[in-house]
Amino acid sequence: MAELKFVEKVAARAGVPPDTARSLTEATLGTLTQRISGGQAGALAGHLADELSPLLIKGTEDPEAFGYDEFLRRVADRAGVDRGVAERGVRAVLQTLHRVVGHREFEDAMVQLPADLRALAEPLPHGP
Repeated sequence: MAELKFVEKVAARAGVPPDTARSLTEATLGTLTQRISGGQAGALAGHLADELSPLLIKGTEDPEAFGYDEFLRRVADRAGVDRGVAERGVRAVLQTLHRVVGHREFEDAMVQLPADLRALAEPLPHGP
């Protein structure tokens, strides 16, 4: 049930159908897990629904070092979407994750990411 709500929020934020939102959620969490430490991924996993938390479990502590473009490429490949949809999806997943896990835990994970990736978690500014 909680997984469904997470995916629904991602779908609404990214402007995509629920099945695409599910693929984007799985791809983003899987790629995030590769990019952050195992301990931090595990800490985030503890806040997610049972169906989503396994996506944040990794066998090693060491994160891989890759940047914004590679992050989006991996998400796009895994989710089977183009780069624009991947970028909207990553933004939607990170923003939803932020609200689910809480500010402190989220910031502890985001500090391990490059600034341009962290910026995706920020809400888009509203127009005048």
